[in-house]
Amino acid sequence: MHFEAALPLQSGASIRGYDVAYETYGQLNAAKSNAVLICHALNASHHVAGVYEGKDKSEGWWDNMIGPGKPVDTNHFFVIGVNNLGSCFGSTGPMHKNPDTGEIYGADFPVVTVEDWVNAQARLLDAMGIEKLVVMGGSLGGMQALSWTLQYPERVTHAVVVASAPNLNAENIAFNEVARRAIATDPDFHGGHFYRHGVVPKRGLRIARMIGHITYLSDDVMNEKFGRLLRDGVDLKYSTQEVEFQIESYLRYQGDKFAEYFDANTYLLITRALDYFDPAKKFGGNLSAALADATAKFLLVSFTTDWRFSPARSREIVRALLDNGRDVSYAEIDAPHGHDAFLLDDSRYMNAVRSYFESIQRSLDDGQ
Repeated sequence: MHFEAALPLQSGASIRGYDVAYETYGQLNAAKSNAVLICHALNASHHVAGVYEGKDKSEGWWDNMIGPGKPVDTNHFFVIGVNNLGSCFGSTGPMHKNPDTGEIYGADFPVVTVEDWVNAQARLLDAMGIEKLVVMGGSLGGMQALSWTLQYPERVTHAVVVASAPNLNAENIAFNEVARRAIATDPDFHGGHFYRHGVVPKRGLRIARMIGHITYLSDDVMNEKFGRLLRDGVDLKYSTQEVEFQIESYLRYQGDKFAEYFDANTYLLITRALDYFDPAKKFGGNLSAALADATAKFLLVSFTTDWRFSPARSREIVRALLDNGRDVSYAEIDAPHGHDAFLLDDSRYMNAVRSYFESIQRSLDDGQ
C-alpha cells in the first residue's frame, strides 16, 4: 500500500511517498474484531504463511504457526503479515528511490526504530479500517508487539511476545556491532552507496550472517548436529584457509545464501533498530513504569536454551506487567534449539499458542 503523506520518525527525520508491503490470510469478520498483526524478525518479511503458486521453496516463514487448523487458525482469524520500512522485501527501503531526489536512498535512507515501524503499521491498519487487533511477533517482532501495547494501548486486545526482550543487553549490541563492521568495512560497501557501483558487499554480508547464525543456535544443537566432524570425513589438512570442519562448511553455506538475497543497508538499519529499542529508558530504566499504560492481555513464551533472548528477559516483562496488575500468561519451554526454537515445531510451544488463540476466539464468539 502506498502512503504519500510524510511519516515522522523518532530521529526527527521523516519519510514520504513510501510503500508498505503486506499479505493477508483468512477473512475479516463483519465487526473487524478478529485481526491478528504478525510482526517479523530481522531477515523475514510479510510472507508469513502459505506458498506462492508455481514457486518452489516459497513457504512462509511462520507457516507452521499460521494457517487453517494451525495454532493461529485462519479459519477464525484474519492474519496480516507486514514488511517493515527499510526492509528489502517489498516495503520502501534503501534500494528504492527517494521521491525528493530521484536517487536511490542507499546510506541516506533514514534510521528507523521499532516505534517508527509500529506507527507505519498503524497507518496501514487505519487504511484497512481495523481499530482493534491482536499483535504477535517473535524476537524483534516481539519487541514490536510489546511496543504496540505502549504506543496504541487502546487498540491492542492481546499481545503475543515470543523469544523476545525489553531491550538488548551489551552482549547482543556487541554482536550486532561486529556484524555491522563486517559489512561497512567490505571494500564493496562504498559507504552504503554500492548500488551506484553495481556491486554488493557480499563478503561483509556473509560474515554478518555467520556471526548472527551462531547466536541463533544452542551449544547442544551445534554439538549434536556437527560436533568436531570433519567436512570430508578424513584427517586434518593442517591448513588455515581450507574449510575442514562441518560446522565451518555449514556457516559458510548460510552466509553465501544470505548474501544472495539480503540488502546490506537493510541489515545495518534493522540491527540498529534492535539496539535502540528500550521503552524503559525514559522511565529511568523502570520497566514497570514503562508498561503502566499497557492494557492488553499478554502471552509470553521463552525457550530455556535461548541465550540471545534468555527466559530471564521474558520474565522481566512478566514481572513488570504483574506489577501493574495485567493479565499475563507465561510459558517457558524446555527446548534444545536455542533462539531459533520460536520458528520450529515443538508440541508444547504450539499447544500453548493454540490454547491462547482458542481463548481469544471464544471471547470473540461471546462478543466480549
